[in-house]
Amino acid sequence: MTRIISGYARGVRLVVPPSGTRPTSDRVREAIFSSLDAWGVLPGAHIIDLYAGSGALGLEAISRGAMGATLVEKGGKAAQTARRNTHQVIAAYRGTPSPRVEVIPRSVAAFLESTSVTAEVIFIDPPYDLNEDALAHDLERVAGLLTQNGVVLVERSSRSPEPQWPEGLELFRRKDYGETTLWWADHGESTN
Repeated sequence: MTRIISGYARGVRLVVPPSGTRPTSDRVREAIFSSLDAWGVLPGAHIIDLYAGSGALGLEAISRGAMGATLVEKGGKAAQTARRNTHQVIAAYRGTPSPRVEVIPRSVAAFLESTSVTAEVIFIDPPYDLNEDALAHDLERVAGLLTQNGVVLVERSSRSPEPQWPEGLELFRRKDYGETTLWWADHGESTN
């Protein structure tokens, strides 16, 4: 079972597509959001969640104070699931204005080629079989969408090599959690 861990939607259960996605475990999500909370980047932020699957990462950010999220997922059933989960999380919100979440049912490559949306936090949690060249291409595009003090998180198999960081992004932290490795990057000027 996947659920929202903290924030106003704490405990809301998220539906996960029956196949084709690899949800981030609660333990790893808690580690991700503990770091983001410590850095103070979530309140009022816009989030881009690439390869969103059920939308769990972007929606956890919304529950913790982000005010906007773009969830990009090309799989039809997964995009429908992300929409359903979005409605549940937004329904738990009691303030005004409510956060805005958009689910984009397109490939990440097509989205990155056509968007100018910027974000304080960008999650890249691709299928483990995504090749390194495709990930490098995603990172090149993402570098131009990240705000000045923003952070990028790449979640990969612990057997995957370090991503190829393009000009404009610098690795500042790596953390392993069993079969999962988290790679954190920014523009190289923050104090994260």
